Amino acid sequence: MTRTETADGPRLAVVVGALGVVFGDIGTSPIYTLQTVFNPEDPHPVPVSTANVYGVVSLIFWSVMIVVTVTYVLLALRVDNDGEGGIMALITLLRRAGKKIEPRKAAFLAAVGLFGAALFFGDSMITPAISVLSAVEGLKVVQPSLGSLVVPITAGIIIALFLAQRRGTAAVGKIFGPITITWFLVIGGLGLSGIAQHPAILWALSPTYAVGFLAGHFDIAFFALAAIVLAVTGAEALYADMGHFGRQAIARGWLLLVLPACVLSYLGQGALILEDHANISSPFFLLAPAWSRLPLVLLATAATVIASQAVITGAYSVTSQAAQLGYLPRLRIIHTSDSSIGQIYVPWINWMLLLSVLTLVFAFRSSAALAYAFGMAVTGTITITTTLFFVVARTRWNTPLWLLGVGAAVLLTVDLLFVAANLTKLVHGAWLPLLIGLVAFTVMKTWQTGRDIVTAQRRRMEGSLRDFIAEMQENTAATVCVPGTAVFLNRNKEAAPLALRANVEHNHVRHEHILIISIRFEPVPRIADEERMEVDGLGFGDDGIVHVTARFGYAETPALIPALRGLDDQDTEGHLGLDRASFYLSKIDLRRGDAPTMAAWRKRLFIATSYLTADAAEHFGLPRNRTVIMGSHIEI
Repeated sequence: MTRTETADGPRLAVVVGALGVVFGDIGTSPIYTLQTVFNPEDPHPVPVSTANVYGVVSLIFWSVMIVVTVTYVLLALRVDNDGEGGIMALITLLRRAGKKIEPRKAAFLAAVGLFGAALFFGDSMITPAISVLSAVEGLKVVQPSLGSLVVPITAGIIIALFLAQRRGTAAVGKIFGPITITWFLVIGGLGLSGIAQHPAILWALSPTYAVGFLAGHFDIAFFALAAIVLAVTGAEALYADMGHFGRQAIARGWLLLVLPACVLSYLGQGALILEDHANISSPFFLLAPAWSRLPLVLLATAATVIASQAVITGAYSVTSQAAQLGYLPRLRIIHTSDSSIGQIYVPWINWMLLLSVLTLVFAFRSSAALAYAFGMAVTGTITITTTLFFVVARTRWNTPLWLLGVGAAVLLTVDLLFVAANLTKLVHGAWLPLLIGLVAFTVMKTWQTGRDIVTAQRRRMEGSLRDFIAEMQENTAATVCVPGTAVFLNRNKEAAPLALRANVEHNHVRHEHILIISIRFEPVPRIADEERMEVDGLGFGDDGIVHVTARFGYAETPALIPALRGLDDQDTEGHLGLDRASFYLSKIDLRRGDAPTMAAWRKRLFIATSYLTADAAEHFGLPRNRTVIMGSHIEI
């Protein structure tokens, strides 16, 4: 159970907050999906006819039901890592599966999942651009002469959105929640008005129209899938944001409000197109009476800002989990809520996304130009999530293979059809998310590999901790023992901290109490207080030197001093006096060497990425005036 849920389910405020953050992306898909399907400038246009409208609307409905309702809400949301969701949570569960999965298979699946997470970064860049552009483009329906203002207005809105991120998703959710509820009520109401004009559109809810369109007009329907997939954009953000609001709040919000409103909107737009085929130019905005279109544009703009929020917070979650699992350097992470530890803000990711989104807005300049790039990012991530889900379901629940096989065959067939359709749009923009995903994947795999190399070399430099302490015991005359406590941060308890070695060998000084602490991030979001600290006297009796392992979950702030205060004086061989203790950090300067550990370009990439590492003293909450940094260098 997450901290945002009670035993009886999620609080109403949490559901409203989830509506204001989680569903923005998928809830604004009705603005551009049908318009994109029937876009006459498409390289593979779908002719506008009564049969095709029924087929397309039916495909949209059943795609939403299968991909979002079944794959994500009913299945994927049940697979969490202590409340955390998304692809990184699935990777974590695979890594923890142990002997249940053959090591090579587990490594391959983790790599596939990592690429899915990398594709999600592309989604996080494209969603704000296409969503806000599609809403502001409504101005051209209200007044065609305003078309030249679409791009600058979009850019201004996006800048304001990213500047507001530091306030946190809780504050944003309180503001966005009521707006989102209004949005869904309005689009549902407009959809009903369209259905009332042409009630026969309700027949599109029958799967026979979707199957008939695919089977009878496959040459048209197949290419149409590249745009129909836009109706399920935001599904992965829904899953990645689970740690922010909890499974029940997300499931209830989707089933009780978001799904009905979106379905009504699609049906209403279909009815409008049946009434007059010319309405394909902008069926969403033309569904509204002329007098209400400008207010609808303003509401749609607010809703697409919320759509952007969904993937931005999802990107924060994925980044945080990736850093804790060793795929990215330690980044500065700000927790923005005292009641929900999953609500975070990552400044570096925020500004990187802002620059990327603005670049896309000025480069593509319209939502139609971005549509196929968007679809590729979405389909790739969804397919990988579905695959990992079935593997985790087998290892976690021991689900019968025949049942998994049937479920996987159905869901993956749908996903792979979407992927294949979007691959036909490679030269029309689908290459962009693949490129973004490949770059992000390369950075994460390079960091993981380089980190392993540095760790191995650092262990050789540090030497055995126990041997070093034994040498100190034998040569007490070589050092001066000064009163007080020195705390040395180290990666493990086998190796001697470089800062401690330098202090003894070069300064010939040791403190009365020496606390060597290793901080271990476990592949779970949170660690219970009674399981956090593990003390080891290192086998040398009452010498004042102890090792402590501090365990934190990947969703926790690694506040070191509060954790140390929970130690017993008897376990630490005396009172530590943390208020006056000195803290020592070992800083490693990375240099590119000649050893064939990685390709030269990967070495340069690893070293460049290392500069993003957050300041250790700030990250672990150490007092600046009592923190000493001692350096060394390693060649990779």
